[in-house]
Amino acid sequence: MSMSLFDTSKVVKLQLQDAEIEYHPQFFGLEDANALFDKLYQNTQWIEEDIRVYGKIYKQPRLTAFFANNQKKYGYANISMIPQPFPPLLNAIKTKVEAATQTQFSSCLLNLYRDGQDSNGWHADDEKELGLNPVIASVSLGAERLFHLKHKKIKTLKHKLNLQNGSLLLMKGETQHHWLHQIPKTKKPLGKRINLTFRLLK
Repeated sequence: MSMSLFDTSKVVKLQLQDAEIEYHPQFFGLEDANALFDKLYQNTQWIEEDIRVYGKIYKQPRLTAFFANNQKKYGYANISMIPQPFPPLLNAIKTKVEAATQTQFSSCLLNLYRDGQDSNGWHADDEKELGLNPVIASVSLGAERLFHLKHKKIKTLKHKLNLQNGSLLLMKGETQHHWLHQIPKTKKPLGKRINLTFRLLK
């Protein structure tokens, strides 16, 4: 499929202390976003990982798939993921994201949120294999979800952002040093969402 160019005039730069975050609400048009969601949902081998929290084992509240252009593993919360090679469609998305962000990425973690009860708790993308000031590019496809941010030290600094279908969120600079983020659970009836997070593994 051919993917249209995105409108750079619609980039929103969040005015947050100690952060460099950009939001591209219409990185993919609605038709492209829906088509990408369908293809990724149907053609990805989704995995339900076990995660350790305070010594107890739980099923991770979302499904995942990990891809990279090398054999470097990526891990968090006692999960170590072995990458699959990039399929052509995912590589095309990566190329578009790289052109927009002027950043090279080596990996992509796909998260499938099946409904509002699937979530991703408070965390920072600060694993050592990401380097000192990582650039994190996150594409959202499917149902809209709220994205929460809170400053690690200044408790009054918080922000919420609705991640719409086809959007791109870019976090860079010292953001991961100072901010945590999450996709919280919700009781609202929601459809499925796929998140693609592009990173460069050092």
